[in-house]
Parts: sequence; C-alpha cells; structure tokens
Amino acid sequence: MTPAPPTSPQSPTAHRTDSAWRRWVLGGLLPAYLITTFGATLARVDGDSMNDTLRTGDVLVLLKYPRWLRAWGLPGAYPRRGDLLIFKAPPDSDYAFSSRLGLRYRPYNVKRILGLPGDTVAIRDGQVILNGRPLAESYASEGFVADQPAQTVPPGKVWVMGDNRRLGASLDSRAYGPVDLRDAAGPADLRLWPRPGLVAR
Repeated sequence: MTPAPPTSPQSPTAHRTDSAWRRWVLGGLLPAYLITTFGATLARVDGDSMNDTLRTGDVLVLLKYPRWLRAWGLPGAYPRRGDLLIFKAPPDSDYAFSSRLGLRYRPYNVKRILGLPGDTVAIRDGQVILNGRPLAESYASEGFVADQPAQTVPPGKVWVMGDNRRLGASLDSRAYGPVDLRDAAGPADLRLWPRPGLVAR
C-alpha cells in the first residue's frame, strides 16, 4: 500500500488573501447589503407629478424598515397619512409597466398617502373629501381634478395622489385605484439633496 503524499501547507500569502477576502465580505459588503435591504437607501426623483414639493433630480432617503416591521407583524407607525410613499403601481393597471432598451419593467413611483385602510375618499368640485370632510392640502398645486365618487380604501392598501394636480400631471390612485402595501418600498419623507429637510406634511 502506497502512502498518500503529504499535503503542502497553505502559503502565508494565500492565507492572508483568504482572510482579507472574508473580512471584506463580512465586514463591508454584508452590512451594506443588510442596511440597504432592510434599513434605508437613497431614491432619486424623476418626473413632475410631485411638483412643487419635489423636482426631478431631488434625492430622498427611502426608509425600508417600516415596511419590514409591518411584514413581520411588529408595531410601527406605517403607513401614515401625509407620508410620501415609494411604490409600484398595481400590476393589472395600464400604467404599471414601462420599457427601456426593449425591456419591460415596473418602475417605482413617489406620491403622497391621502387615504389609509378603511378611509373613504372622494373628489368633489376639485377638493379631496376624506371621510366626509374636505382635506386641507397646502402642498397641492391648483389644477383640474375630475370628480370621483366615494371609495373605501380596502385593508392592506392606501390611496395616493401626486401633489401636482394640474391636468394630466400625475398618474395615481385616481387612475389605478388604491395601492397595495406589498408593492410599496417604504416612506421617503426626508430630502437629502438639494434642499435637505422633511418634505411630508
């Protein structure tokens, strides 16, 4: 029986490379992944539907942890009326998909939450009527808002509208109905750039 040849010990250089790689992954990449997946990340505004509150190029802080707390059944103040929400339009909507370079995808949108689950939302004479009372909206631009009969927001959904109420400026719950919170990435009430500060009211 021939004995197996002895294995050569790993060189010090290879050991250092292995160790440095593990430190890089565990000490740098993993925390970054966990923070951006479960904590917070940045979102850039593209479009005019939230003028004058937001402009194209504004950078917001998107908080993801409220969504996860809700998904895990933990207490938290989410969603809140007045928050700016980043979400995808309902998949059965005509406005849910866009195309870029021949690829079809569901883009994210940012709008303001006006109605919570159980709320009744209507539009009358250009005014949003929430639970039977006119909603004070100092953030909303003047414009043409078509009347809509009262709708009750279903459980697990929210009613959203853009602050830019000029005709055709915002595709929101008036066009595709309430938004499922499962399609929401989370609230984004803090603008980081160019004018840092809270943008929700």
